[in-house]
Amino acid sequence: MATPHIAAEKGDFAPTVLMPGDPLRARFVAENFLERARLVNDVRGVQGYTGEYKGKPVSVMASGMGMPSMGIYSYELFHFFDVRSIIRIGSAGAISPDLRPRDIVLAMGACTDSCYGAQFSLPGTFAPVASWNLLERAVRAAERAKVSFKVGNVLSSDRFYDDSASTLAWGKMGVLAVEMESAALYMNAARAGREALTVLTVSDSLVTGEALSAAERQTGFSEMIKLALDMI
Repeated sequence: MATPHIAAEKGDFAPTVLMPGDPLRARFVAENFLERARLVNDVRGVQGYTGEYKGKPVSVMASGMGMPSMGIYSYELFHFFDVRSIIRIGSAGAISPDLRPRDIVLAMGACTDSCYGAQFSLPGTFAPVASWNLLERAVRAAERAKVSFKVGNVLSSDRFYDDSASTLAWGKMGVLAVEMESAALYMNAARAGREALTVLTVSDSLVTGEALSAAERQTGFSEMIKLALDMI
């Protein structure tokens, strides 16, 4: 059942897949949070694992950076490996003054400056949104964990280095944070009739200039990973 980017068999992936951007973070999740984790993909170093969390099957695999990479991996998981839901776990830069580093963002919707949606040939602008089922479960999990979180729109940008310096303008429309993958994930989920949600940790603020240290990022990301797993 191998695809050009995933060398796995049908049934190797659990119905729910957690997707960090970084392959090393995928391995970190497998080694520190899952039981009986086994490697099911390592094509191009994009590591995917399947194991159990509190008795429930779960997989974790990297998406790489940006919408083209997320578009490939989420498409193949949805269409070729019977994955029902993908939960992106990643970092984001705050563009809302109400967010601080280590806060959690649950992405209800994903604005974008990308042309990714043009492929669907729609007579207008598609609004990529999360699965309500997953979002509601994430809110409940965040409340139980007593972590600081906000629900709202994020910006999925094609640019990490933006020569126009226009990113903060999205904050005027209530957009909470900027990242690079969610819009493609949400569009692919909509097209496939599957579920998707993005859970983000604020790593830095474009408003205040605050940023987490390497050690603080590790702690904050662990809180996000546990929240995502507790949803399942």
